Amino acid sequence: MNRENWGSRFGFIMAAAGSAIGLGNVWRFPYVAGENGGGAFLLIYLVIVAVFGFSLAMTEIALGRATQRNPVGAFRALGGRRWMPAGFLGVAAGFVILSFYIVVAGWTLAYVGFMARGMLGSTDPAVLGARFESFIADPLVPLYYAGCFMALVVLVVSGGIGRGIERANRWLMPALFGLLLVLVVRAVTLPGAAEGLRFLLMPDFSRVTGATFGAALAQAFFSLSLGMGCLLTYGSYLSRREPIPSTTATFVGLDLLASVLAGMIVLPVVFSFGFDPGSGPGLTFVTLPAIFASMPGGAVFGGMFFLLLAIAALTSAMSILEPAVAYFVDEHGLSRRLTVAGCALVCFMLAIPSSLSFGLACGLQVGGRSFFDLMDFTATNLMLPLGALLTSLFVGWRWCDGARQEIFAATGVAPIWIGTWKLVLRFIAPAGLSWIFLASSGLI
Repeated sequence: MNRENWGSRFGFIMAAAGSAIGLGNVWRFPYVAGENGGGAFLLIYLVIVAVFGFSLAMTEIALGRATQRNPVGAFRALGGRRWMPAGFLGVAAGFVILSFYIVVAGWTLAYVGFMARGMLGSTDPAVLGARFESFIADPLVPLYYAGCFMALVVLVVSGGIGRGIERANRWLMPALFGLLLVLVVRAVTLPGAAEGLRFLLMPDFSRVTGATFGAALAQAFFSLSLGMGCLLTYGSYLSRREPIPSTTATFVGLDLLASVLAGMIVLPVVFSFGFDPGSGPGLTFVTLPAIFASMPGGAVFGGMFFLLLAIAALTSAMSILEPAVAYFVDEHGLSRRLTVAGCALVCFMLAIPSSLSFGLACGLQVGGRSFFDLMDFTATNLMLPLGALLTSLFVGWRWCDGARQEIFAATGVAPIWIGTWKLVLRFIAPAGLSWIFLASSGLI
């Protein structure tokens, strides 16, 4: 089978970093860190990503490169038909995640425009909260922005790996880091910003609870796109000449850097103006606009921040859609353009009830959750940890020797930490992921 490859190692690293760096880093990480004690959470998160996240990321890439297949085809080729559900789980997760991801991504696009038109000029969080509630409750406007965002994703993914995803990430990822650095400089020079930096960078272990470890573990695999087939699919386009360990370490490091920089933007700004760093998801769309309106040049600063969010969402959304596209192209011989359009249409149709759950369909509850919350819960708390768990068990106990050979194919030499890698896959990762899955599903 002729399969397109990444044009270069740099192209793959930018694409993999784009997959990992998304709303989870720029939107989710700062408020989760704020809710879980700042520096202590960051330290625990760094250790989990360096050991647990790095091992699983290498494993998924090795699965893809060894088989040159999508998630379903990869598990079937190496484990037979009984392991195919693990691959289907990754493909299905893409549809579920995009159904609510493009809704939030649409909000970021809208807020770029709101900032540019001066529609968020109030310094009162209550006023901005009412503005945000009114916006997301509208039955049409949020869907319009979600559709615009989905159209951008279709435009890029339809171009294929080299001329579409790789080319876009070569431009978007440097732009994203450029915006991050500019915004960090502005944030840390605000009066009182040092308190926010201390909160983020100085661990206070008195704030650590059992929930802190669970939040750090969940943030790690959510941020790195583990368990949804993205890295596996991207790995299937990777040349065997490329070294998996160093390549993985590079984009995992970039993912960590993006999270820390995002924290260095949001938390100093929040502390500088005396707001609560643990104010939850509303921190981005309610609290921060109030702060932007209070600072000199805040409209420009705010516009750049929401543009940063939109870019991060776009690079991740491309990778979330690709496993489903690869499945239909590989297994059913469909054309890429037709497949991308069909998958995008299904995702957008699922996004409609997700968006309406903040307005017209707010009374529609499933198990006490709105449709948006149900999709978020199903993907984040059930599908992703279960997908990562099955991948870890499969490679750790069924395909361990093959994975080791694939990971070190470029050098032929396994380093001294190979024993730690096996230990993580066989015991540590399954234990942690099982705990997340059981706790999230209410079984413990």
